[in-house]
Amino acid sequence: MAMPQSQQPNPAHPAPHNDSLSEDDRDQPLFKARDKVYPKRVSGYFRNLKWYALIALLGIYWVVPWLRWDRGPSAPDQAVLIDMDLGRAYFFFIEIWPQEVYYITGLLILAAIGLFLATSLFGRIWCGYGCPQTVWTDLFMLVERYIQGDRNARARLDKARWTFEKIWKIGATHLSWLVISAATGGAFVLYFNDAPTVLVDIFTGNASLSVYVTIASLTFSTYLLAGWAREQVCTYMCPWPRFQSAMLDDESMIVTYEGWRGEPRGPIKRRNLVRGEVPEVGHCIDCHACFNVCPTGIDIRDGLQLECIGCGLCIDACNEMMDKVGFPRDLVRFDSVQNTQLRAQGKATKISIIRPRTIFYSFLLILVASVMAFGLMNRSTLEVSVLRDRNPLFVRLSDGDVRNGYTLKVLNKEQALKTYTLQISGLNATDFQVIGQTPNQDGTFALNVAPDRVGSFRVFIAANPAKLDGDTTPFEFSVTDTDDNVRETYDTVFAGPK
Repeated sequence: MAMPQSQQPNPAHPAPHNDSLSEDDRDQPLFKARDKVYPKRVSGYFRNLKWYALIALLGIYWVVPWLRWDRGPSAPDQAVLIDMDLGRAYFFFIEIWPQEVYYITGLLILAAIGLFLATSLFGRIWCGYGCPQTVWTDLFMLVERYIQGDRNARARLDKARWTFEKIWKIGATHLSWLVISAATGGAFVLYFNDAPTVLVDIFTGNASLSVYVTIASLTFSTYLLAGWAREQVCTYMCPWPRFQSAMLDDESMIVTYEGWRGEPRGPIKRRNLVRGEVPEVGHCIDCHACFNVCPTGIDIRDGLQLECIGCGLCIDACNEMMDKVGFPRDLVRFDSVQNTQLRAQGKATKISIIRPRTIFYSFLLILVASVMAFGLMNRSTLEVSVLRDRNPLFVRLSDGDVRNGYTLKVLNKEQALKTYTLQISGLNATDFQVIGQTPNQDGTFALNVAPDRVGSFRVFIAANPAKLDGDTTPFEFSVTDTDDNVRETYDTVFAGPK
């Protein structure tokens, strides 16, 4: 059968086929392999700031669990503790109960708004100095540099054959990383247990399985993220770089390159290193010092990039080189885009801290902090909750009355034994009793609750169905502290026949 004209192949327009790609294109991998970054050692103002931040933050992390705070004989004396068994979170004089988890939510909101404000003012200062990934990666790099050497030595060691020298240097590096990672996980569990006790239990094998699992998990994750992943966490795993631009404007202080002064870049001879004698080139001598010290492996001269964590090490490296060649410092500087443009035009620069977005973030920060502070200052030391029996809703007694059962829970948030007075109002009850308790002469009950505990009581109330307001009659429980007359009420209903 002859092929229709419309289906006959056209030599001028051959049909597409899978071999249309070249052999080289088909051999390309789907994902680009990682180009390992070898940051070079640098010294200077910003490097010193990072060391101070590292020492302070790691010191806080490892020291805080050992701080003591006297809360009384019935409470733990660890200043910062999340007690999973009791369901309490202690932070010096503040004690958070499970039902007060909204305070934790408030802290997270404060942290988020504070991060927005810091970014709008100083760019990714959190990423460069305060982020745990940055802090631990800096510590790991310090150990790696001490054992294996600086940038060129580490690069040569990675490419060298496996010799005794390479084995012991690589092995010592990773062993040191594992020790640091284990100390990281070990310190974390101290925040959830009494630090001196659990530390002894860990080394004697008496700690719980959850403690060992937590330490192992954090050891592995710290070793993986700070030792192997490093800059890939900031580039690919962290979401913050992808929406940080929404927090920045032209007046935000960021790491910038003065392209108007540095370009056109290019190497120059030693005899021409006096400022003004080489007008055909800019001050950037294309030495790649800024690139060589960058922990994420970017060139700041290409502008602000997603990978930049704003650490400022490139500023130290460039200033060191400018000093050597006799050019002015701060070719790479910590400044705003607006000031860079003003300097290029020969105009005066300014630092604008008070701007609409910073005012907005500051207002939100103060508002949330004020609400939390007000809530903490006015939080009650007494809470009451009532659970009514639902099966059955009521029981008919032999005298014709109906009886409801309730479970009353009284939360004593103070570190002292408390006695509370229980009474009901709004219901014409014929019988009111608390199991195991003797009523007072006025028909109320005295309830004792241990320090920092929840007292649970079974309550039975009977009433004449003829005097009820239908099948549900509203009334309230009232619990009063006999020491300071603090009173809490709980509204509920009494169920009866229709």
